[in-house]
This record gives sequence, C-alpha cells and structure tokens, in this order.
Amino acid sequence: MFKVSTLLRLSQFLFWAAAVFTFVCAVLPSQHTIHIFKWDKAEHFLAFYVLTGLAIAAFPRGHLFIIAAALSGFGAFIEFVQGLSWVGRDRDFQDWVTDTIAIGMAMLPILTVWWRRQFDRPDAPP
Repeated sequence: MFKVSTLLRLSQFLFWAAAVFTFVCAVLPSQHTIHIFKWDKAEHFLAFYVLTGLAIAAFPRGHLFIIAAALSGFGAFIEFVQGLSWVGRDRDFQDWVTDTIAIGMAMLPILTVWWRRQFDRPDAPP
C-alpha cells in the first residue's frame, strides 16, 4: 500500500496544484475559465471548500485556525488582484465572504469531532 510520506507528498502536490489552478482561473478573463455552475458564488464556495479539504490533508499537523486564516487571506488576495485594472475582472467583497464561509463549512466536521473529544471520559461507554 502507500506509505504515509507518499500520501502526504501527494496531498501537498494536489493542494498546491489546486491553489495555482484556483488563482489562474480567478485572474483569467471569465470567458476563458472553466465554469461548473452558473452562479459565481457557488464556484467560489466549491473552490475554497475543496482547497480547505486538501489543505487539511496536506498539512496534518497544521493548526486549523492558521490554515483557515491563510486560505481566507488567499481569497482576499485573489479579490485584490481581480480589482487591478490590468486584470480585467471585478473585485467583490461578497466573493471573499463566500470563500471564508466555505472554509468554515469544510472545517466544521473536524471541529465537531475535536469538540466531542474534549468531553470524552475514559470510563464512558462508546
């Protein structure tokens, strides 16, 4: 089977590839990018939901708050770049909010498991 180090390197490669793909799609003119949904916010949500899952897998020892903050910062950076005159895209604060909500939603199951483990008692039945 796969070694842990191989899976870790694969997940890191997939994360960075997805991050580059997301950035490139965000700065290319809209007619030259891939559109899965007709609604822009759904595409933002999907991109950052997937990026978050890949980031959690790629950096398993990373603090979830740091991962979330870095990804949210990445979303803000994309919006900043889209607002530059030579890019030809529009800056939209709501896109960044959607990115950040997607990050939180992707982390919710992990945070729920962590929260429940805080209250586990060794003598309690499963």
